[in-house]
Amino acid sequence: MRLMEKRKNINGIVDDKTQEELIKKKLVKKKHNFHIGDVVNFNAGLSGKGDKMVATNIQYLYNPALDVLINKAKTENNFIGYLKMIDDNIYVKEIDSYLFFPVAPSPWQMIPTEKELNEAVTFSLENTGNKEKVTAKLFNNNYIPEFYTAVKLFKSKTPVDAKVYKVSPHGIYLNIVSDKVQAKIPVTDPNVKIGDAIKVQITYLSPAKIVVEAL
Repeated sequence: MRLMEKRKNINGIVDDKTQEELIKKKLVKKKHNFHIGDVVNFNAGLSGKGDKMVATNIQYLYNPALDVLINKAKTENNFIGYLKMIDDNIYVKEIDSYLFFPVAPSPWQMIPTEKELNEAVTFSLENTGNKEKVTAKLFNNNYIPEFYTAVKLFKSKTPVDAKVYKVSPHGIYLNIVSDKVQAKIPVTDPNVKIGDAIKVQITYLSPAKIVVEAL
């Protein structure tokens, strides 16, 4: 006769405040973004009301599914998942492991539509050397039209008459393509004011960053 193992679910809190308390107590070294499949240590005890079991001092150990994906990324960095919106941030849920990875943020990326949230996407993993900072890079991204205009200006090395929209001791802030693609240059002229036009050229452009140089 084979006895069936009986499993019991115990709930616990793993928010930022709880993790900060564990760090202060030196129970954990750093914060962890918990995923489905994480193997953890914890203390089990009765709740304050004494009506149920709760988990405290939850400490992350490892995640076998995450290790498998990271190892695969070394030789075949190509995965399938579904886009998800969580607290206005874009994530990809890997189709087999159900692990969530944040999509590397871009200030010019278009927010996925409801239809796109239900369709499969292909992506690669980045920052795999640090399990706490693994992100997803979509193979196909949709950006606002102004970003594509900036790409053309960058590739053609075309100068831009950028309008100043803010001046501070830290820099001069410019509208490069309308007010959708913006950049900053050092303060070289103390007389520059909001509304002035400065001729610049885009010297670096990626989905996450733009660098311009005054001409």
